[in-house]
Amino acid sequence: MNNSFRRLATIAFLTVLIGCAGAPEQEAPRRRPNVLVILADDLGFSDIGCYGGEISTPTLDRLAAGGLRFTQFYNTARCWPTRSCLLSGYYPQQIRMDPPKGRLPQWARLLPHELAPAGYRSYHSGKWHVNGAPKPVADGGFSRSYDMNDQNRYFSPRNNLEDDRPLPPVERGSGYYATTAIADHAIRCLKEHAREHPGEPFFSYLAFISPHFPLHALKEDIDLYRDKFLEGWDVIRERRWKRLRESGLVDCELSARDPKFHPRYFKKEYLEKLGPGEVDGSPAWTDLTAEQKRFQATKMAIHAAMVHRMDREIARVLDQVRSMNALDDTVVMFLSDNGADATIMVRGDGHDPAADPGSASSFLCLGPGWASASNSPFRRHKVWVHEGGISTPLIVHWPRGIRARGEFRRTQGHVVDLLPTILELGGATPLSTGGPRRPGRSLVPAFERDQPVPHEFIYFNHEGNHALRMGDWKLVSYQENKDAWELYDLSRDRAEMNDLASRDPERVKQMEARWKALTEEYARDAAGP
Repeated sequence: MNNSFRRLATIAFLTVLIGCAGAPEQEAPRRRPNVLVILADDLGFSDIGCYGGEISTPTLDRLAAGGLRFTQFYNTARCWPTRSCLLSGYYPQQIRMDPPKGRLPQWARLLPHELAPAGYRSYHSGKWHVNGAPKPVADGGFSRSYDMNDQNRYFSPRNNLEDDRPLPPVERGSGYYATTAIADHAIRCLKEHAREHPGEPFFSYLAFISPHFPLHALKEDIDLYRDKFLEGWDVIRERRWKRLRESGLVDCELSARDPKFHPRYFKKEYLEKLGPGEVDGSPAWTDLTAEQKRFQATKMAIHAAMVHRMDREIARVLDQVRSMNALDDTVVMFLSDNGADATIMVRGDGHDPAADPGSASSFLCLGPGWASASNSPFRRHKVWVHEGGISTPLIVHWPRGIRARGEFRRTQGHVVDLLPTILELGGATPLSTGGPRRPGRSLVPAFERDQPVPHEFIYFNHEGNHALRMGDWKLVSYQENKDAWELYDLSRDRAEMNDLASRDPERVKQMEARWKALTEEYARDAAGP
């Protein structure tokens, strides 16, 4: 071999060697995180400890301390519209869900359908109430489901379903309690997943019925709070407001309690059934009799016990995730479907005045006074679209994916944002279904730092209560006020106490026109081609 050939061979060898050394390594496929969405039912903005409440919620508090708390996140003010939004990514008016008008359009694919091509298996445990997709497995795309269809009986449900099939009635005295049963099912699903599908990510939708009425709780939990609320709703709501301001979660005044407010669906006969301790409005606490104060304080104690137990059951579910060595790779989101409810009614098995409050033979509701405290510092309650009806805590915890610990996120958001957020996290490409563009925005950019996730608007429309938020401006009306619009600058007045409609009629006119245009557009979406 001559010297020239040797030199050429050496150069060729070195070229290959250098090329191999300098070539970038092929990136390992990104690990798809598990997703656990936990939805409370009728939980007020300030009920849990990390949002200013005095109820013991150490599990949720730890999630918040290890993750993010959103300060301006919204639901739809009602249960089934919020659930439809969460699972479809559409406003309920776009998919015939507010009011319910039959099945979802074919193009309104639900979250499990969207996640399946990315390798996810989906599990549902608890309340369903997506009216246009009545079967969580057959219609919703879940692999397993425990449908808490009987929401009137925490101790002895009669018409729940598992995997779309009816379950036998539960006898009273069996030891059954709905909140625990929902967590039990979620844990069974996760154990099955770890055993049979260890390499696949999961989506677990944990939808409690707590603390929705009837106020049913375990006696051991009620006893923890029995005397805690004797100071009354005026003291409690002000104390919560002060804690929220001191923590930096809100920066607004405390809304005024409305003594003239009367609960929806109220009938005078309910007072006869419930006894002299019940009141149908929201008077000053000091105006109540001693009997009324004790009765009302006991109702709030039961509400607190229900939230307390929910927190403990969430801890058990998280323990299961931890036992799978999956907690670091699981995105946990916690929120409520609407604000606390001011309803007073009796249904289900009725109310026995001689029964222990909170037991299976009682049927109590929180009522306006305590709902105002639970939604502190905001105005109004479930069904209404003032801030008290639509503001929810949102906790996001993901140790491997979110570096921040205990931080706030002040961007505006709505439950329609959860689907695009989860799809982005899971690397799932939205299915092409021929429907309108989803209105939500992914919240993922806000996970890294406190920055806005731009929304042109956030839309609300439920039972004659209307609102539109654009930036810091909110236009809102309510049915009892004959649809008269109110205008608030939420950057200065999130308690909605200073109506600016008469000072800025042009803004009212422009925002009203936008709300009406959206309402017409969404009606066309729902009507279909």
